[in-house]
Amino acid sequence: MGKAIAVALAKEDIHIIMLCRDQKRGEEAFNEVQTLSGSTKVELMLCDLGSLSEIRRFCEEFKKRYGALQLLINNAGVILPGRHITRDGYELQFGVNHLGHFLLTNLLLETLKNGAPARIINVASGAHKIGRIHFDDIHLRHNYTVWRAYAQSKLANILFTYELARRLEGTQVTVNCLHPGAVATNMGINRDTGFGRTITRILKPFFQSPEKGAETTVYLALSPEVEGVTGKYFYRKRPVSSSHESYSLETAKQLWCLSEELTGLSE
Repeated sequence: MGKAIAVALAKEDIHIIMLCRDQKRGEEAFNEVQTLSGSTKVELMLCDLGSLSEIRRFCEEFKKRYGALQLLINNAGVILPGRHITRDGYELQFGVNHLGHFLLTNLLLETLKNGAPARIINVASGAHKIGRIHFDDIHLRHNYTVWRAYAQSKLANILFTYELARRLEGTQVTVNCLHPGAVATNMGINRDTGFGRTITRILKPFFQSPEKGAETTVYLALSPEVEGVTGKYFYRKRPVSSSHESYSLETAKQLWCLSEELTGLSE
């Protein structure tokens, strides 16, 4: 879906920086985006959102190259069977889907404010509705299931969006999140073992295309209709209500403090 988003934005003559984890797959995606969009304003930079040190390195490099940023789309996502951990020892889905985006966004806030009016878009999921934040076992060392982990990370995306919107009040930086719908991507495939490839192929006809799934993200990135709109959850280009738990101020603040601690921002 990230490629579909990049192609759509590149076709609008927007300077795109694609942030990819793997050099080989990143170059393949980069070449495809350039070909499909016909744009020369596309760049590739590498960063593993499962590594806090990698995120810090990337942000330093980005800020040396660019003084301003007008659009940040947090689209990276992982959902894998079996419990996995990040380089920093955190549960993988929480570590990448939430903590990686949390640190990346906070480290780039200065450049977003320099580029204001600017927009932050967090790709969440309807799966957040069955999630809760397990503060007593945030890395799910006990009673782990793939959906428990994924739902927690997606609820965290929305809590982060709402809390960040409150903290950015009075600035010209907006932040919104969205549910893209069920999209046929390779997100559920273990790239090392290939596990999940068969079930993904079977389910693909029932899912929407990456291009269709990208539509709400592109809408939030470009539409004048959402200029100044912040702290909302969108589905099919419309603001809708998220789960009751996602509006908890106490949970959002507790998650923010924990995320600062885990990413080292509190230092």
